[in-house]
Amino acid sequence: MAVMAESAVAQVKQSSMWTRAFESRNFLGAMFMVPAIAILILFLAYPLALGFWLGMTDTKIGGAGRYIGFQNFVSLSKDSVFWLSVFNTIFYTVAASAVKFAIGLYLALLLNERLPFKSMVRAIVLLPFVVPTVLSAIAFWWIYDSQFSIISWVLIKAGLITRYIDFLGDPWNARWSVVAANIWRGVPFVAITLLAGLQTISPSLYEAANLDGATNMQRFRHITLPMLSPIIAVVMTFSVLMTFTDFQLIYTITRGGPINSTHLMATLSFQRAITGGNLGEGAAISNAMIPFLVAAILLSFFGLQRSRWQQGGRD
Repeated sequence: MAVMAESAVAQVKQSSMWTRAFESRNFLGAMFMVPAIAILILFLAYPLALGFWLGMTDTKIGGAGRYIGFQNFVSLSKDSVFWLSVFNTIFYTVAASAVKFAIGLYLALLLNERLPFKSMVRAIVLLPFVVPTVLSAIAFWWIYDSQFSIISWVLIKAGLITRYIDFLGDPWNARWSVVAANIWRGVPFVAITLLAGLQTISPSLYEAANLDGATNMQRFRHITLPMLSPIIAVVMTFSVLMTFTDFQLIYTITRGGPINSTHLMATLSFQRAITGGNLGEGAAISNAMIPFLVAAILLSFFGLQRSRWQQGGRD
Protein backbone atom coordinates (compact mmCIF):
# COMPACT_ATOMS: atom_id res chain seq x y z
CA MET A 1 0.00 0.00 0.00
CA ALA A 2 2.84 2.35 0.87
CA VAL A 3 4.48 1.69 -2.50
CA MET A 4 1.22 2.39 -4.36
CA ALA A 5 0.74 5.60 -2.37
CA GLU A 6 4.27 6.78 -3.22
CA SER A 7 3.68 5.94 -6.91
CA ALA A 8 0.43 7.92 -6.92
CA VAL A 9 2.13 10.92 -5.30
CA ALA A 10 4.94 10.76 -7.88
CA GLN A 11 2.40 10.69 -10.73
CA VAL A 12 0.58 13.67 -9.28
CA LYS A 13 3.85 15.61 -8.93
CA GLN A 14 4.86 14.71 -12.48
CA SER A 15 1.51 15.75 -13.92
CA SER A 16 1.56 19.01 -11.97
CA MET A 17 5.10 19.66 -13.25
CA TRP A 18 3.99 19.21 -16.86
CA THR A 19 0.92 21.35 -16.19
CA ARG A 20 3.08 24.16 -14.83
CA ALA A 21 5.45 23.78 -17.80
CA PHE A 22 2.65 24.07 -20.34
CA GLU A 23 1.23 27.06 -18.50
CA SER A 24 4.63 28.77 -18.50
CA ARG A 25 5.01 31.43 -21.20
CA ASN A 26 8.74 30.71 -21.54
CA PHE A 27 8.16 27.00 -22.16
CA LEU A 28 5.42 27.63 -24.71
CA GLY A 29 7.57 30.24 -26.42
CA ALA A 30 10.45 27.78 -26.67
CA MET A 31 8.13 25.10 -28.07
CA PHE A 32 6.80 27.44 -30.75
CA MET A 33 10.38 28.33 -31.71
CA VAL A 34 11.38 24.71 -32.32
CA PRO A 35 9.95 24.53 -35.91
CA ALA A 36 11.62 27.83 -36.83
CA ILE A 37 14.95 26.68 -35.38
CA ALA A 38 14.67 23.39 -37.29
CA ILE A 39 14.02 25.24 -40.55
CA LEU A 40 16.96 27.61 -39.92
CA ILE A 41 19.29 24.69 -39.20
CA LEU A 42 18.13 22.78 -42.28
CA PHE A 43 18.10 25.63 -44.81
CA LEU A 44 20.66 28.07 -43.36
CA ALA A 45 23.12 26.56 -40.90
CA TYR A 46 23.70 23.32 -42.81
CA PRO A 47 24.27 24.95 -46.24
CA LEU A 48 26.55 27.54 -44.61
CA ALA A 49 28.62 24.85 -42.90
CA LEU A 50 28.71 22.75 -46.07
CA GLY A 51 29.82 25.77 -48.12
CA PHE A 52 32.59 26.54 -45.66
CA TRP A 53 33.76 22.90 -45.80
CA LEU A 54 33.67 22.84 -49.62
CA GLY A 55 35.73 26.05 -49.66
CA MET A 56 38.53 24.13 -47.92
CA THR A 57 38.53 21.25 -50.42
CA ASP A 58 39.39 20.82 -54.09
CA THR A 59 35.98 19.31 -54.86
CA LYS A 60 35.00 19.23 -58.53
CA ILE A 61 31.61 18.46 -60.02
CA GLY A 62 31.34 14.69 -60.10
CA GLY A 63 34.29 14.16 -57.73
CA ALA A 64 34.60 13.80 -53.97
CA GLY A 65 37.58 16.08 -53.50
CA ARG A 66 40.08 16.24 -50.67
CA TYR A 67 40.82 18.64 -47.83
CA ILE A 68 43.38 21.30 -48.83
CA GLY A 69 42.96 23.82 -45.99
CA PHE A 70 43.11 27.48 -47.00
CA GLN A 71 44.72 26.85 -50.37
CA ASN A 72 41.66 28.11 -52.27
CA PHE A 73 41.73 31.37 -50.32
CA VAL A 74 45.47 31.78 -50.92
CA SER A 75 45.02 31.30 -54.66
CA LEU A 76 42.11 33.79 -54.66
CA SER A 77 44.31 36.40 -52.96
CA LYS A 78 46.52 36.27 -56.10
CA ASP A 79 43.60 36.18 -58.56
CA SER A 80 43.14 39.54 -60.35
CA VAL A 81 39.65 38.59 -61.55
CA PHE A 82 38.57 37.89 -57.98
CA TRP A 83 39.81 41.28 -56.77
CA LEU A 84 38.08 42.94 -59.72
CA SER A 85 34.85 41.24 -58.65
CA VAL A 86 35.38 42.56 -55.10
CA PHE A 87 35.76 46.10 -56.47
CA ASN A 88 32.72 45.67 -58.71
CA THR A 89 30.63 44.34 -55.81
CA ILE A 90 31.56 47.20 -53.49
CA PHE A 91 31.04 49.82 -56.21
CA TYR A 92 27.72 48.27 -57.25
CA THR A 93 26.47 48.05 -53.67
CA VAL A 94 27.53 51.53 -52.54
CA ALA A 95 26.36 53.36 -55.69
CA ALA A 96 23.03 51.55 -55.99
CA SER A 97 22.20 51.65 -52.26
CA ALA A 98 22.99 55.37 -51.92
CA VAL A 99 20.81 56.35 -54.89
CA LYS A 100 18.01 53.99 -53.85
CA PHE A 101 17.95 55.56 -50.40
CA ALA A 102 17.88 59.12 -51.76
CA ILE A 103 15.13 58.45 -54.31
CA GLY A 104 13.20 56.18 -51.94
CA LEU A 105 13.21 58.77 -49.15
CA TYR A 106 12.05 61.48 -51.56
CA LEU A 107 9.21 59.28 -52.83
CA ALA A 108 8.23 58.33 -49.28
CA LEU A 109 8.03 61.99 -48.26
CA LEU A 110 6.03 62.76 -51.40
CA LEU A 111 3.59 59.88 -50.91
CA ASN A 112 3.13 60.87 -47.27
CA GLU A 113 1.55 64.14 -48.38
CA ARG A 114 -2.11 64.52 -49.34
CA LEU A 115 -2.05 63.67 -53.02
CA PRO A 116 -4.92 62.83 -55.38
CA PHE A 117 -5.10 59.14 -56.33
CA LYS A 118 -2.57 58.33 -53.59
CA SER A 119 -3.43 54.61 -53.50
CA MET A 120 -3.02 54.27 -57.26
CA VAL A 121 0.32 56.08 -57.16
CA ARG A 122 1.55 53.75 -54.40
CA ALA A 123 0.55 50.72 -56.47
CA ILE A 124 2.43 52.10 -59.48
CA VAL A 125 5.52 52.74 -57.36
CA LEU A 126 5.46 49.10 -56.23
CA LEU A 127 5.35 47.69 -59.78
CA PRO A 128 9.14 47.46 -60.38
CA PHE A 129 9.52 45.44 -57.17
CA VAL A 130 6.61 43.12 -58.01
CA VAL A 131 7.81 42.23 -61.51
CA PRO A 132 10.05 39.11 -61.49
CA THR A 133 13.74 39.98 -61.53
CA VAL A 134 14.52 38.01 -64.68
CA LEU A 135 11.76 39.77 -66.64
CA SER A 136 13.08 43.13 -65.47
CA ALA A 137 16.61 42.12 -66.48
CA ILE A 138 15.48 41.01 -69.95
CA ALA A 139 13.66 44.33 -70.40
CA PHE A 140 16.81 46.25 -69.47
CA TRP A 141 18.86 44.01 -71.75
CA TRP A 142 16.71 45.20 -74.66
CA ILE A 143 16.80 48.80 -73.46
CA TYR A 144 20.62 48.67 -73.46
CA ASP A 145 20.90 46.86 -76.82
CA SER A 146 23.68 48.35 -78.96
CA GLN A 147 21.47 48.44 -82.10
CA PHE A 148 17.89 48.81 -80.87
CA SER A 149 18.25 50.76 -77.61
CA ILE A 150 15.24 53.00 -77.01
CA ILE A 151 17.43 55.33 -74.94
CA SER A 152 19.91 55.85 -77.77
CA TRP A 153 17.05 56.24 -80.27
CA VAL A 154 15.41 58.99 -78.20
CA LEU A 155 18.70 60.82 -77.68
CA ILE A 156 19.50 60.66 -81.41
CA LYS A 157 16.05 61.99 -82.33
CA ALA A 158 16.55 64.79 -79.78
CA GLY A 159 19.87 65.66 -81.44
CA LEU A 160 21.90 65.04 -78.27
CA ILE A 161 24.05 62.21 -79.69
CA THR A 162 25.03 61.11 -83.18
CA ARG A 163 25.41 57.35 -82.73
CA TYR A 164 24.05 54.61 -80.52
CA ILE A 165 25.61 54.27 -77.07
CA ASP A 166 27.39 51.00 -76.36
CA PHE A 167 25.85 50.46 -72.93
CA LEU A 168 27.00 46.88 -72.37
CA GLY A 169 30.18 46.83 -74.48
CA ASP A 170 32.17 49.42 -72.54
CA PRO A 171 33.27 48.45 -68.99
CA TRP A 172 32.19 51.62 -67.19
CA ASN A 173 29.03 52.00 -69.27
CA ALA A 174 28.14 48.43 -68.32
CA ARG A 175 28.79 49.09 -64.61
CA TRP A 176 26.56 52.15 -64.55
CA SER A 177 23.91 50.36 -66.63
CA VAL A 178 23.51 47.49 -64.16
CA VAL A 179 23.54 49.98 -61.27
CA ALA A 180 20.66 51.85 -62.93
CA ALA A 181 18.73 48.60 -63.39
CA ASN A 182 19.21 47.71 -59.72
CA ILE A 183 18.09 51.18 -58.65
CA TRP A 184 14.91 50.92 -60.71
CA ARG A 185 14.10 47.59 -59.12
CA GLY A 186 15.06 48.44 -55.53
CA VAL A 187 13.60 51.93 -55.06
CA PRO A 188 10.01 50.71 -54.39
CA PHE A 189 11.11 48.56 -51.44
CA VAL A 190 12.93 51.50 -49.83
CA ALA A 191 10.14 53.99 -50.57
CA ILE A 192 7.23 51.91 -49.28
CA THR A 193 9.08 50.81 -46.14
CA LEU A 194 10.13 54.37 -45.30
CA LEU A 195 6.58 55.52 -45.99
CA ALA A 196 5.33 53.04 -43.39
CA GLY A 197 7.86 54.50 -40.95
CA LEU A 198 6.77 58.07 -41.71
CA GLN A 199 3.17 57.23 -40.89
CA THR A 200 4.17 56.15 -37.38
CA ILE A 201 5.46 59.64 -36.52
CA SER A 202 2.95 61.54 -34.39
CA PRO A 203 1.46 64.61 -36.18
CA SER A 204 1.53 66.47 -32.85
CA LEU A 205 5.31 66.78 -33.19
CA TYR A 206 4.93 68.64 -36.49
CA GLU A 207 2.14 70.78 -35.05
CA ALA A 208 4.37 71.81 -32.14
CA ALA A 209 7.20 72.58 -34.56
CA ASN A 210 4.88 74.72 -36.68
CA LEU A 211 3.85 76.70 -33.59
CA ASP A 212 7.54 77.31 -32.88
CA GLY A 213 8.02 78.63 -36.41
CA ALA A 214 10.16 75.73 -37.72
CA THR A 215 10.81 75.58 -41.46
CA ASN A 216 10.28 72.48 -43.59
CA MET A 217 14.00 71.72 -43.52
CA GLN A 218 14.14 72.12 -39.73
CA ARG A 219 11.14 69.80 -39.29
CA PHE A 220 12.83 67.22 -41.52
CA ARG A 221 16.20 67.52 -39.75
CA HIS A 222 15.01 67.57 -36.14
CA ILE A 223 11.83 65.45 -36.28
CA THR A 224 11.55 63.28 -39.39
CA LEU A 225 15.14 62.09 -39.67
CA PRO A 226 15.70 61.22 -35.97
CA MET A 227 12.32 59.46 -35.65
CA LEU A 228 12.88 57.60 -38.91
CA SER A 229 16.48 56.54 -38.19
CA PRO A 230 15.61 53.06 -36.77
CA ILE A 231 13.57 52.29 -39.90
CA ILE A 232 16.37 53.65 -42.09
CA ALA A 233 18.88 51.36 -40.37
CA VAL A 234 16.72 48.28 -40.98
CA VAL A 235 15.81 49.22 -44.56
CA MET A 236 19.40 49.99 -45.55
CA THR A 237 20.59 46.74 -43.99
CA PHE A 238 18.23 44.74 -46.17
CA SER A 239 18.97 46.93 -49.19
CA VAL A 240 22.73 46.47 -48.84
CA LEU A 241 22.42 42.72 -48.29
CA MET A 242 20.14 42.23 -51.30
CA THR A 243 22.35 44.41 -53.50
CA PHE A 244 25.62 42.84 -52.37
CA THR A 245 24.33 39.32 -53.08
CA ASP A 246 22.55 40.23 -56.33
CA PHE A 247 22.87 37.53 -58.98
CA GLN A 248 19.87 37.34 -61.30
CA LEU A 249 20.03 40.91 -62.57
CA ILE A 250 23.74 40.83 -63.39
CA TYR A 251 23.78 37.33 -64.82
CA THR A 252 20.80 37.96 -67.09
CA ILE A 253 21.98 41.33 -68.43
CA THR A 254 25.76 40.94 -68.79
CA ARG A 255 26.83 37.52 -67.39
CA GLY A 256 29.74 39.40 -65.84
CA GLY A 257 31.01 41.01 -69.05
CA PRO A 258 32.49 42.81 -70.79
CA ILE A 259 35.95 41.48 -69.76
CA ASN A 260 34.68 40.74 -66.23
CA SER A 261 33.82 44.41 -65.60
CA THR A 262 30.42 43.60 -64.08
CA HIS A 263 31.28 40.33 -62.36
CA LEU A 264 30.11 40.44 -58.76
CA MET A 265 31.37 37.98 -56.18
CA ALA A 266 28.08 36.09 -56.45
CA THR A 267 28.24 35.72 -60.25
CA LEU A 268 31.95 34.84 -60.19
CA SER A 269 31.26 32.18 -57.56
CA PHE A 270 28.57 30.68 -59.80
CA GLN A 271 30.85 30.79 -62.83
CA ARG A 272 33.75 29.09 -61.08
CA ALA A 273 31.60 26.51 -59.24
CA ILE A 274 28.87 25.54 -61.71
CA THR A 275 30.05 26.59 -65.17
CA GLY A 276 33.72 25.91 -64.44
CA GLY A 277 33.06 22.83 -62.34
CA ASN A 278 35.33 23.87 -59.44
CA LEU A 279 32.96 23.66 -56.47
CA GLY A 280 35.73 24.26 -53.92
CA GLU A 281 36.88 27.55 -55.45
CA GLY A 282 33.32 28.74 -55.98
CA ALA A 283 32.48 28.00 -52.36
CA ALA A 284 35.62 29.88 -51.25
CA ILE A 285 34.46 32.96 -53.16
CA SER A 286 31.05 32.71 -51.49
CA ASN A 287 32.74 32.41 -48.09
CA ALA A 288 34.78 35.53 -48.86
CA MET A 289 31.50 37.46 -49.05
CA ILE A 290 30.66 36.71 -45.41
CA PRO A 291 32.99 39.31 -43.76
CA PHE A 292 31.51 42.08 -45.93
CA LEU A 293 27.96 41.04 -45.07
CA VAL A 294 28.75 40.80 -41.35
CA ALA A 295 30.35 44.27 -41.46
CA ALA A 296 27.22 45.73 -43.10
CA ILE A 297 24.96 44.10 -40.49
CA LEU A 298 27.10 45.29 -37.57
CA LEU A 299 27.22 48.82 -38.98
CA SER A 300 23.45 48.99 -39.21
CA PHE A 301 23.00 47.30 -35.82
CA PHE A 302 25.23 49.76 -33.96
CA GLY A 303 23.65 52.64 -35.86
CA LEU A 304 20.24 51.42 -34.69
CA GLN A 305 21.47 51.13 -31.09
CA ARG A 306 22.86 54.68 -31.25
CA SER A 307 19.56 56.05 -32.52
CA ARG A 308 17.70 54.32 -29.68
CA TRP A 309 20.15 55.77 -27.17
CA GLN A 310 19.57 59.25 -28.59
CA GLN A 311 15.82 58.79 -28.12
CA GLY A 312 16.24 57.69 -24.52
CA GLY A 313 15.82 53.94 -25.05
CA ARG A 314 17.78 51.38 -23.06
CA ASP A 315 17.57 48.33 -25.38
